[in-house]
Amino acid sequence: MNTLIFSLEAVLPIMLVILVGYGIQRSKLLTEDFFKQANTFVFKVALPLYLFSSVYGIDNISDINIRLLVMAVALVFAVFFIALASILVYTKDPGKRGALIQASFRSNYAIIGLPLAKAMGGDAALANAALISAVGIPLFNALAVVTLTIFSYDNEGKKISVTSILKSIVTNPLIIGVFCGVVLVFMRRFTDFRIKDDMPSLYTAIDNIGKIASPLALVVLGGRFKVSAVKELAPDITVGVLWRLVITPVIGLGTALLLAAKGIVNIDNTVYPALIAFFCSPTAVSSAIMAESMHSHGELARQLVIWTNIVSVFTLFVTIALFRSLGML
Repeated sequence: MNTLIFSLEAVLPIMLVILVGYGIQRSKLLTEDFFKQANTFVFKVALPLYLFSSVYGIDNISDINIRLLVMAVALVFAVFFIALASILVYTKDPGKRGALIQASFRSNYAIIGLPLAKAMGGDAALANAALISAVGIPLFNALAVVTLTIFSYDNEGKKISVTSILKSIVTNPLIIGVFCGVVLVFMRRFTDFRIKDDMPSLYTAIDNIGKIASPLALVVLGGRFKVSAVKELAPDITVGVLWRLVITPVIGLGTALLLAAKGIVNIDNTVYPALIAFFCSPTAVSSAIMAESMHSHGELARQLVIWTNIVSVFTLFVTIALFRSLGML
């Protein structure tokens, strides 16, 4: 029961903010144009600054467990390519393909995953989770840009070049935010300069705007959510939820357990919480914002964020209970 309550408490605050956005939509307090403009603001300003702050908050880049990070990256790529193959068979709709593939590998690691890892394993688990985020968050965003560039209604029937994909990556606001954070973290080896210490006003401004990202993104998500679309998209939602909360965790955690058993990667009770958070968290809120902005199937992406959050209460409960019974948490 404690595990179920823990899972519920991780997800309930998110759902309540989404409901606020939906209530605003139903009451017509704000217009559809407001939600569209807010979507653009979150994508181009707030989320990039939030991701910058998240990456910049990593304390010591020298403590990296290289094998752990290589494994995490390899497993994300494995999920990506397996999902790509299966979704190409499942649907021919390019926008749906983009939204479903993105949901398969892109967890809500920054907003739900990091606090979840800390709750399961304390500060030691949070440290491992933060290190994984240094490669995981940039990888999620890069693969999302590639996926949504290829599977976009704007590009339907067009030949997509490597150059256009690279251009989409380097000009994507979320990628830019993460890249700037990573560069400044690595610069700590060569300089004593710290934005937080040497430019506190700038750091506070960045941090304050970044803090807007999550709640505003959730309000926008609720404000643009359509109950009427659930029935029409039910098969697609089911596929996306199964990928995000069942298939991906099985691939990720199953492989990690196998590699740990063979002694290839050193995984202990401070690492498993980070891996559970990495692979089992619901779909990233930013995935819906990005799908809408890059002309994929925005409605399906929004539905997947909401439904994976709801269902994750139960899947997280089962996963956490299983790992606790095995003495890994």
